[in-house]
Amino acid sequence: LSAVCKSCIVKYLQTSKYCPMCNTKIHETQPLLNLKLDRVMQDIVYKLVPGLQHSEEKRIREFYQSRGLDRVTQPSGDDTVGGDPMGLPYSTFDHSRAHYFRYDEHVSLCLEKLRPPQPPDTQCHSQQKYVRCSVRAQIRHLRRVLCHRLGLPLQHVQILFDSEALPDHMTMKQLWLSRWFGK
Repeated sequence: LSAVCKSCIVKYLQTSKYCPMCNTKIHETQPLLNLKLDRVMQDIVYKLVPGLQHSEEKRIREFYQSRGLDRVTQPSGDDTVGGDPMGLPYSTFDHSRAHYFRYDEHVSLCLEKLRPPQPPDTQCHSQQKYVRCSVRAQIRHLRRVLCHRLGLPLQHVQILFDSEALPDHMTMKQLWLSRWFGK
């Protein structure tokens, strides 16, 4: 389904079991099963409408407080005792921030393996890899991913920008603002 208002699509599905866009039959007994929130569209709207995200978060908080409910969810007692099936302990999770980092701004990078200088008449095809990551990602995160993918120890992988080694603590946002922005 396309991005539509949740209340409108729920009202529509009470009377019809077909997609309003493509006329495909929707699950008859659970028509709301495959509906999901479009976080990307929501993020775009939040950026376009000033104050909307803050006011919606405030309304949600007031809704839960007026009903005496806690926003943090915990597993019920009939779940596996002491943790999940993998043996990891359960922890409380605030769903109000569930997509806070996941749908953050992204930056696309082109990574190239550094090769020794070649004579001008030599044909050399550089192998390029493209990566898309959050602007909050740090150089150390990229190094660790590359080490894992290439099967190399951490000391054998260095990330350079214009032949200058980048510090591990630098974020993609800092890199973008200091090296690319306005150039």
